[in-house]
Amino acid sequence: MLLTLLVFTVAVAVATFLPLWRNTHWSVRSFDFPRLQLAVLAALLVVAQLLLLDMARPVSWVLVLVAGLSLAAQLWWILPYTALWPKEVKDARAASPERTLAILTSNVLTHNRNAEALIALVEQHQPDVLVTLESDQWWQDQLAVLESKMPYTIKCPLDNLYGMHVFSRLPLHESQVCFLIEDQVPSMHALVELRSGDRVRIHFVHPAPPSPTENDESAERDAELVIVGRSVADSDEPVIVTGDLNDVAWSPTTRLFRKVSGLLDPRVGRGFYSTFHADYRLLRWPLDHLFHSHHFTLASISRLPSIGSDHFPLLTRVVVAPARGQDQEPLRPDNDDSGRAREIARDQGASEQDVPEPGE
Repeated sequence: MLLTLLVFTVAVAVATFLPLWRNTHWSVRSFDFPRLQLAVLAALLVVAQLLLLDMARPVSWVLVLVAGLSLAAQLWWILPYTALWPKEVKDARAASPERTLAILTSNVLTHNRNAEALIALVEQHQPDVLVTLESDQWWQDQLAVLESKMPYTIKCPLDNLYGMHVFSRLPLHESQVCFLIEDQVPSMHALVELRSGDRVRIHFVHPAPPSPTENDESAERDAELVIVGRSVADSDEPVIVTGDLNDVAWSPTTRLFRKVSGLLDPRVGRGFYSTFHADYRLLRWPLDHLFHSHHFTLASISRLPSIGSDHFPLLTRVVVAPARGQDQEPLRPDNDDSGRAREIARDQGASEQDVPEPGE
């Protein structure tokens, strides 16, 4: 029994602390994802050790200490995404339809052919903006029925898992499709004009993940997030960045993005809203995101039912309320964060100057 618990304790400890190494290889960065699952395993280990080991032996206390530290480390990352944590974004007061922006983000999974399910969700929830990821020409053809009510569009159909489409009820200005880091991985940038006349700078992103079938390292993903974050940092206008970041909400890279951008995460203090993997309940984490500037408060955020993709759609409603939101506090960068962000961008030959700045 001691040997079994020793093996499990070492495995959980390695999985917990290996991501502290800033190596960008997928085999290291993949441990950023299952922190909730690892926290549960660490908690079960502590219980098993206390029940099954001879606590008169020093080695037993060493194992309990290692498992306990692993649990504490995992909780440090994930507790902000529970109701135990203070909300980072204030709840909206009486919502003003003219100043509300509802965005539905959906990674449709290219070979998924259940477009009717997504169209039904759009008809049910009436988002102002729909952004689809992994949408190819077939998806573009199927979603064309939305254009009668969502006539403002940005289209980039691709069959490489990185196609992207935007459909909007609200006018879009200065729309651009860019390939910021990789030639076949687009992002979209625009100003959306609310019913009130307010204009919101919005960036739709879907960088490639670190994985054995995609990029060996996270360097490309990290660089795209960093340069988008740095490009919006000095904006005085309302800003939203949304999409499938192929990164979890609590990872060091996403935290770095939040620090350098100054954007807020409405999930902090509310919940995980895990959107991937839709088919495996025990292997889920938040990959689809919406971050925004202090100009907004939150009306609602919800994970919608499956449309047959490996991702659940995410629906977020934010309200432009700069007076109420002005004292909302984002994560603050230190000198190490700023230097690291510059280094990540420089290693990919990228700069925030590459990112369009609609309205600037």
